[in-house]
Amino acid sequence: MSLSTKYNPQEVENKWYSYWLQHGFFHSEPNPDKEPFCIVIPPPNVTGVLHMGHMLNNTIQDILVRRARMQGKEACWVPGTDHASIATEAKVVAMLRERGIKKSDLSREDFLKYAWEWKEKYGGIILEQLKKLGASCDWDRTTFTMDPDYYDAVIDVFIDLYNKGNIYRGLRMVNWDPVGKTALSDDEVIHKDVASKLYYIKYKIEGSNDFVTIATVRPETIMADTAICVNPNDDRYKHLKGKKVLIPLINRAIPIIEDDYVAMDFGTGCLKVTPAHDMNDNELGKKHNLPVIDILNEDATLNSNAQILVGEDRFVARKKIAKMLEAEDHLAKVEDYTSHVGFSERTDAVIEPRLSLQWFLTMGEITRPAHKHVMDDTIQLLPPKFKNTYNHWMSNVRDWCISRQLWWGHRIPAWFDEEGNFVVAKTEQEAQEKYKRQYPNSKSQKLTQDPDVMDTWFSSWLWPIAVFDTTVFKAPYNKGNKDLNYYYPTNDLVTAPEILFFWVARMIIAGYEYRGEKPFSNVYLTGIVRDKQGRKMSKSLGNSPDPLDLIATHGADAVRTGMLFSAPAGNDLLYDEKLIEQGRNFANKIWNAFRLVKGWTTGASQPEENKIAIQWFQSQLNQSLIEIEDHFSKFRISDALHAIYKLVWDDFCSWYLEMVKPEFGKPIDQTTYEQTIVFFETLLKALHPFMPFITEELWHELKDRGGKDAIIVAPAPQPGQFDQKILDEAVTSFEVITEVRNTRNAKGISPKEAMKLLVKNGEHAPIRSFWGIVKKLSNVSEVTFVKEAPATPSTPFVVKSTEFFIPMEGKVDTAKERETILKDIDYQKGFLASVEKKLSNEKFVSGAPPQVLENERKKKADAEAKIKSLEESLARLA
Repeated sequence: MSLSTKYNPQEVENKWYSYWLQHGFFHSEPNPDKEPFCIVIPPPNVTGVLHMGHMLNNTIQDILVRRARMQGKEACWVPGTDHASIATEAKVVAMLRERGIKKSDLSREDFLKYAWEWKEKYGGIILEQLKKLGASCDWDRTTFTMDPDYYDAVIDVFIDLYNKGNIYRGLRMVNWDPVGKTALSDDEVIHKDVASKLYYIKYKIEGSNDFVTIATVRPETIMADTAICVNPNDDRYKHLKGKKVLIPLINRAIPIIEDDYVAMDFGTGCLKVTPAHDMNDNELGKKHNLPVIDILNEDATLNSNAQILVGEDRFVARKKIAKMLEAEDHLAKVEDYTSHVGFSERTDAVIEPRLSLQWFLTMGEITRPAHKHVMDDTIQLLPPKFKNTYNHWMSNVRDWCISRQLWWGHRIPAWFDEEGNFVVAKTEQEAQEKYKRQYPNSKSQKLTQDPDVMDTWFSSWLWPIAVFDTTVFKAPYNKGNKDLNYYYPTNDLVTAPEILFFWVARMIIAGYEYRGEKPFSNVYLTGIVRDKQGRKMSKSLGNSPDPLDLIATHGADAVRTGMLFSAPAGNDLLYDEKLIEQGRNFANKIWNAFRLVKGWTTGASQPEENKIAIQWFQSQLNQSLIEIEDHFSKFRISDALHAIYKLVWDDFCSWYLEMVKPEFGKPIDQTTYEQTIVFFETLLKALHPFMPFITEELWHELKDRGGKDAIIVAPAPQPGQFDQKILDEAVTSFEVITEVRNTRNAKGISPKEAMKLLVKNGEHAPIRSFWGIVKKLSNVSEVTFVKEAPATPSTPFVVKSTEFFIPMEGKVDTAKERETILKDIDYQKGFLASVEKKLSNEKFVSGAPPQVLENERKKKADAEAKIKSLEESLARLA
């Protein structure tokens, strides 16, 4: 059956993915005879569906894994999903709402039944979608962060770190989501610029008719104020030292304190200090031993400590208090202001800084190895610019709030009596035994487990270890199973810069804490996928295409290559569907090249130009493979793709195949045909990591192969030596061919009409063996070496300082040709003037690298030769 004229990915992709799975090509087991290569997938949220960022990230991972597999390494790509406490609980609550059920009406156990029901139904969607992309994960190793053994490992880590004194319970300021009613980590907070108001409020000085004015965007929190702070260097307020002011509306007296934290040039230079409702104020309050007055409930309504507007929502209270202040002449003025406000990533509620009793991990000693080994490049961040960001974070790291007020997740293994005493233990029975030892005189009869769960990151920071072995996190520590000892440390991690600290750094911390070594060697940080206007892709903007629709329309290979055509490491990708179309066109180009080659018959003797073509392409192939290897070694994945693209599209399809292609209806010689098939196989192998489906299809079309003779496990192409002289000669020859073709187009001469080519001093031209190819590809009937320019009308051109002439007698309009030559002379003179200006600039000449100067001098010589040749042609026309 003949191949279709166009590549149809729909007919190919499911077939080959099933084939790879059936033959176990993705599965990996420890093999002491092979070098391991391992990547662990950044586990997508179990609630997730494939988006463009996933496409880019997982394409890069698959390229690295497929390449390692072809290099003969024991390649293992571990997939899995994250339980995503906040996101999943929100989905389950929404599902229950649709069924008319409130979470508050359910017991914890009943709610978790519904959560597992949701997870089983929807939790594997994104992994199935990754299969459409061609992801060659070891699906037998799929891990979920709440698998029973993984769950136990997380609990073990909590207990272990608590026993080491690294975990404590304390009242601290946290990011509070008043809708989700839980603490959040910093990465779960999205900051936005919001149009707001800056209120200038007058506080009366106690025992005086004078007042001070403070500026705030949160007038609803004045009832929680415990001081007014001024800078001790601010002469405007030195007279207020030791005095007190009265809070408007409630008339509670608070002291005026001094601290150089206050910016004298912001607002009025007076700062209201509200330790319960502002992170910075809380630190200032600790420093000056100020009381803490919390006036907000968990849902951000005002409580009885506020004294006024009790039960009102914070934003309703803001508007009402502004009016009350104005009515009592406490409001000096109101200005428009832009605030940087934190929002919950999941509920979109405005975050409330809140003092809350939470569990924390001390981020001191435990972080030092992770800091050191990134800064000394034991672990390499790519691109390296992110080392500065990492250094800043790790140098200023705060204790990690690891508790969340949710039900879905790893429950904190702390058990409390009625008086608030607690023990940390894995099971209730262990807790009872430990409690009796720790509190022998207690009369408490009942222990209750802490209802909170752990931060999702507290489970995923164990990912590179726990996907292989979940038994190594408790004392006495074991050495780990054979999987862990073979695959750990893993090789590369591909992830997004925005979770460099929240996930990557914490995995490194856990790696050194529990294995004494790095979890991976390289961290490849992808950019953000943006639209053509530079906006981040999002559902709300409607600028994010459905990746599965793109795959259905263009094919997975086209989407993979299209995403990578403009994806340099660490820099944002400006997505344009034209890039996907370029990927599709590339697939069609490869397909049509294959159809051309397989359509040839054999039988002729080998012409000399085919021998030259083979020698040239072998050198070009080797040079390109060396370049591609260099790009991969530096994680320039996009550059590697561009190099392969040029090798296939330009060098192989546009030049080599045209060189060796027989005349229509005639056979090609067997030697050239066989070598062309070898070249094609090599190109397919080089392409396979990028375009797995079309390469596997054509691999099997090239020849009959056995069941496991698949390109996915074929040896990667190895670069050999190349002949730079033949490469240079080819470049010159291609320039000559292009000039002849351009002349045909400009003069309206048919490609079928044979032409002659004269070469001035041709015996010294930088072409030796390629004249036959020049003649064939430019339809030149003969090449003649001459000493002087011809006296008859001709079109000249210059390549590498050699003059060429195409005789035009009887082929052109003399007047028109004269006009064309004059225009060309004017252009060349203008170009020459610009080059001479550069070369006459002493600053440029003294500062430019030698290669740049050489190039400029070469341009000057070429321009002078072209002008001379054109002027001679003009004289001949006259």
